[in-house]
Amino acid sequence: MSFLLEIIRLGLTNLRLHKVRAFLTTLGIILGVAAVITMVSLGEGAKRDALTKIERLGAKNIILRSQKPADQQTQSSSTQQRQSWISRFGVTRDDFDVILTNFPDAEHIVPLKEVGSQILRDDKRKVSQAYGTTPELLKVANLRVARGRYLSQADLDESATVCVIGGEVAKDFFPLEDPVGQTLRIDSKPFTVVGVLAPVGLSGGAGAALVGRDLNLDVHVPISAARAVFSDLVRRFSSGSFQASEVHISEVYLTVPERDRVLLDSKRLRRIMEVRHPGMTDIGMIVPYELLENARRTALTFNLVSGAIAGVALLVGGIGIMNIMLATVTERTREIGIRRAVGATRRNILMQFIVETGVLSSMGGVIGVALGIAASVFIGWIVPRLPTLPLIGGLFPTDVSLPTAVTMWSILLSFGVAVATGLIFGIYPARKAAAQDPIVALRHD
Repeated sequence: MSFLLEIIRLGLTNLRLHKVRAFLTTLGIILGVAAVITMVSLGEGAKRDALTKIERLGAKNIILRSQKPADQQTQSSSTQQRQSWISRFGVTRDDFDVILTNFPDAEHIVPLKEVGSQILRDDKRKVSQAYGTTPELLKVANLRVARGRYLSQADLDESATVCVIGGEVAKDFFPLEDPVGQTLRIDSKPFTVVGVLAPVGLSGGAGAALVGRDLNLDVHVPISAARAVFSDLVRRFSSGSFQASEVHISEVYLTVPERDRVLLDSKRLRRIMEVRHPGMTDIGMIVPYELLENARRTALTFNLVSGAIAGVALLVGGIGIMNIMLATVTERTREIGIRRAVGATRRNILMQFIVETGVLSSMGGVIGVALGIAASVFIGWIVPRLPTLPLIGGLFPTDVSLPTAVTMWSILLSFGVAVATGLIFGIYPARKAAAQDPIVALRHD
């Protein structure tokens, strides 16, 4: 033990005598480790952000959505003003009955029916995002009520003209008062607000793209009231032109009993719909579980590629250590000869140089870990604040973000690779030093 401690003491003493050279030698290791941790934290942060948004749609859900066929969209866009266009597409009530029959063990099968052309209160109006639905949507779509209550079975049974509004609707139409108990009109039909949904955090980016709209602008009414008060035609008026879509059901949320069955049941549902709607040109399907798996695979690929790129810096750092240690062997040839002359063995010389390279790489790894963590935290903190900075703030969107997440495995892996790299590249200089002939070494100037 005393022998090993003496070897370590000699190695550290030599490094203290050449502080600047030791730091420059470890610089490649420092940057390599910091790069690995930062790159992995960026990939992990993006993955977690995407997974959080996707999981809000429900990992056991299958979402069936009515969509206007491409040929009807082209035809509609080519119509002149003051002309009318009526299109019929999407999930029908017969389709919904078939789904109920073929998936008897589903936890929930929830329909959404789009109604109205606009939402109004006094002189304020918005393009309608009103949907008739059932109370189960609250659980199926992972929604929360911020104030009031959600739709109830009694509302459904009585076809009550009540509604639950999204957070943005509440902010726009009721900026200074409690929306609960107030009246909101969908077209000319009055509905009493009984609840306000909590913000769902899907107002932009990946989340909005997945659901096709901002859920914070939704208005939910009982589907029985939607059928009683509104027809299946959804009308749109613009600059003298009239367009209408006849859609029985806009969306269907199907929740399967187990997550392992999601992919199997989604394929079965697709086959059923393809039989009833050849080519499925007017129906789209979203399977959040597939998106989860794709996000995980994408993040893994990004981490592997970024880790390989950052690993090049570690390789360069290892080569730098080897070069410096080779120069050190030449510089300390006479010292090696003296140590051999007073009784040091080749094993003693080998251990001394390996200790020095191990200390160098370990120090570089520790500093690199600290730098990588600091860089990851700083990036996650500064990016959302870029739009508020003077001069350059206007160059960034107001909702810009770059989430980061430092993982323990990236710290341990990068530090371990750094130490291993230093030791591996330090073996050759150490062996060369140990192989020196003591007589020749003593004669070296």
